[in-house]
Parts: sequence; C-alpha cells; structure tokens
Amino acid sequence: MSEQSVSSRIDERGVATLTLNRPQVHNAFDDHLIASLTHELRELEHNARVRVVVLAAEGKSFSAGADLNWMQRMAKYSEADNIRDAVALANLMRVLDTMSKPTIARVQGAAFGGGVGLVACCDIACASSAAVFCLSEVRLGLIPAVISPYVIAAMGKRNARRYFLTAERFDANEALRIGLVHSVVEPGRLDTSLTQLIDELLKGGPHAIAEAKDLIASVANRPIDQALAENTAARIARIRVSSEGQEGTNAFLEKRAPAWVKAKP
Repeated sequence: MSEQSVSSRIDERGVATLTLNRPQVHNAFDDHLIASLTHELRELEHNARVRVVVLAAEGKSFSAGADLNWMQRMAKYSEADNIRDAVALANLMRVLDTMSKPTIARVQGAAFGGGVGLVACCDIACASSAAVFCLSEVRLGLIPAVISPYVIAAMGKRNARRYFLTAERFDANEALRIGLVHSVVEPGRLDTSLTQLIDELLKGGPHAIAEAKDLIASVANRPIDQALAENTAARIARIRVSSEGQEGTNAFLEKRAPAWVKAKP
C-alpha cells in the first residue's frame, strides 16, 4: 500500500488503539483500508497482551463511509466482483462485532454510512459533541446493506426506519437518545472520558468480559425457556470453578485487588 491506512499501538496496560489514518479523505473506506483494518483486528483478537481495543481516527472526521472513488471504480466491475468486495466489508463488520476483547469507538467527528457501522459494531461508543452522523446511502441511490444488522441492533428498527430512509444528518445528542452512542462529551473531554471507560473495563476479569460478550450474543432475542435457563446456569457454573472466577471471588473476600488489576504507579 502507498499509505498506512490504519495504525496500531498497544500501551503498557494492554490497551490497543487502532487509528484510521486517511484524514485527507475523511477516513473513507476503500479496499485497502478494509483489508488492513480487518487484519489488525484479527491480530489483536489473538494477542494475549491486549485487554481493550479502541477504534479512533485521525483528522476532523471519524469516517465518511465508502470512498466515492473506490465506489465509482467498483461500479464498473461485474456483479460477482462487487459481491466479493461487499463480503470483505461485511467480514470487517463481523470481525469487529464478534471480538472477545471489549471495544470502544472514539468518535471525534463525522461518521457517515459505513462509519456509523463501525460505531455500532463497537461495545461502547463515546462521542464528541462536535460529532455528526448520517446514513447517507439512499442519497446516492444505494442502501446501508452490510452495516444494517449492527446499526438496527444499536438504534432499533423504529429509528432505522427514519434515518435509513431520510438520510438526515443528526447530532451527537440525537445519537445518544436513540442508542447509537453511550455518552457525549465536549471535545476537550473526549480522551478523559475514554480513559475513565478504559479504567472501568480493566477492573473486570479478561476471561469474564469475553464470556459476558458471548453471553449477550447468545441470550439476546432468544425466548426465555427451559433451554435458555439451562444454558445460562451452565455458563455461571463453568465460570465459578474457573481459575479467574476463583481468583475474583477470593480477592473480594480478602479485600484485595484481583491479580488482573495492575497497581497504579
């Protein structure tokens, strides 16, 4: 690649920051960025050092969604080529959505189209009050297809019926109201808010957090029946006898920090 479209760093706490690095095009997606971001996420998923993943962006925009030059190029390709290309984007969203590590979107600016998809795929989204959002696809004669499962899960069907169809821009407070983001802060407080979230996540057992994420995916939208009751009972029984579960319980009873919590210098 002629440019490093995604940069990655891991600090001493095990916090990995993935930064979209195409500010000159508002961090718009092309095939290179999609491939690079997917690769980096998979690497972090299998890195035992990593406790938390932050998705951030350089420049004034979080992500403008699809790069129009890339889309224009793809429009000249066959339907089969376009399917392969769309599957690559769908795989990126799935990889981000299913990570076992907790993920936070640091939304400092505009998120349009697929950029909204990235926000929706993260476990937690913290936005600057300067951020603006738009599901703009219908204005281009397109649809937000591959991001739709994640965006609808975040904002709900009713809100999707408005914003998918009107392609209106909405601000961070509206994103908060409809559930797309979890918090909105002034631009100067975005990193402070992010640090507070990370500090809370690092207090949890790494295995327990991964299990909690899997629990949510397994329980959501399922009927509350005997099979679900037995499944959840098996999950808590398994984790109670695990080494991490035993350490957490003992640490609580002994009024000390568990082994996974590093003492602050």
